[in-house]
Amino acid sequence: MTAPHRHTIGVTRRELLQVGYSGLLGLGLANAATAAAPRKKPKSLIIVFLTGAASHLETWDPKPDAPAEIRGELGAIQTKTPGLLACEAMPKLAARSDKFAVVRSLAHRENNHLVATHHVLTGHQQPGAFFDKVASRDDFPNYAAGRSYFHKPPEGTPGGVNLPTYLQEGPLLWPGQYAGFLGPKHDPMQVTSDPNKPDFRIDNLRPAAGMDVDQLKDRVALLDAVNAQQRWLSESAETKKLSDQQHQAVSVLTSGAVARAFEIDREPAAVRDKYGRHAFGQSILLARRLVEAGVPVVQANMGRVQNWDTHGNNFKRMKDELLPPTDRGVAALIDDLGDRGMLDDTLVMVLGEFGRTPKVDNKNAGRDHWAACFCGLFAGAGVRPGQVIGRSDKSGGYPVTTPYSPDDMGATVYSVLGVDPTAEVRDRLNRPVQLNRGRVITPLFDGRSE
Repeated sequence: MTAPHRHTIGVTRRELLQVGYSGLLGLGLANAATAAAPRKKPKSLIIVFLTGAASHLETWDPKPDAPAEIRGELGAIQTKTPGLLACEAMPKLAARSDKFAVVRSLAHRENNHLVATHHVLTGHQQPGAFFDKVASRDDFPNYAAGRSYFHKPPEGTPGGVNLPTYLQEGPLLWPGQYAGFLGPKHDPMQVTSDPNKPDFRIDNLRPAAGMDVDQLKDRVALLDAVNAQQRWLSESAETKKLSDQQHQAVSVLTSGAVARAFEIDREPAAVRDKYGRHAFGQSILLARRLVEAGVPVVQANMGRVQNWDTHGNNFKRMKDELLPPTDRGVAALIDDLGDRGMLDDTLVMVLGEFGRTPKVDNKNAGRDHWAACFCGLFAGAGVRPGQVIGRSDKSGGYPVTTPYSPDDMGATVYSVLGVDPTAEVRDRLNRPVQLNRGRVITPLFDGRSE
């Protein structure tokens, strides 16, 4: 595997504390303070995030007729969609392309992982962005947080869940995972354990051994009493937020619905096998279980930070390590959502933070960062399936049709979630800020490919 990047930029203690509040009891849960009536019924979102950035030339935009230094080592196969080729390592999804759409003309300017991740997962450029700018409370909210700000989730349900790991490298917490300036109470819940492990459990969603729910509630009452006596020590906003999070965490713990969704061993063995008995497949299955339990936004990270960052050994890693489990897991998800009648109400989005360079680095058999053109898979929630939107030039370097930015993806996602992308929110200084400045990718829904 390729050695991880070495970063020299650290994170301040203050920023670690700000972001770290969301780890209280393992939870950073949403409780909306503001509500806006949706123009249509809000739908759910599952993001399958290819962290580190998958090569578009080894997924949905192969160039079999290009020179070898662009074409690479992997072959292309036909899909069910006219005009859409796929990498040979994705046969299951190629056979199901009539159930989803692919956008081949995604593009932006951030060739750095951290700022690009923020852009893709929030639909907005990171304020004050520079190389390796870590997560901050000045960031824009991710989609789970943006939705929870306007649509309060049911009691005992988090506004979002990220799994099965933080996007973090050493002390660097990647942006785009949190509520940013909306504050810790809108942070999604963070899961940090592999659902494929036999002993997988979310300890903070279960009472401790020997403690029943009534005892837990008694402890909460005791906590309230202690907090009341200590409140004279500090009346800071952060202290209040910590108390809110404690109560919200207990609400999830005692409600049972979401806790049961984490009991993945309740799934029939045949279903678990279909997704694949590996971290990728079981994380995607867990995402489906959480959405089914009412969690509106779930992000399943395919691998740890930079798993898909194939500067070296790109072709072998894509063929043997990365694409097969993703192909299997996403294909199973699309089938499963369809069989359960959930696909119409769930947007599935599969992509990374950018693409990879058209020209192969022959020295390392790898591809480097390339934000000027990349691909995304979109299914469900009204997306018209069986189409390919946009195309790139003959080398896969740049879109030759209308390019769509992460801002446009954000406008699309928020519209699906029942949030007006142009809605106004307030930053930490109480200044009005427009949530998103993109435009909905309308060809996804009306079928008028560009």
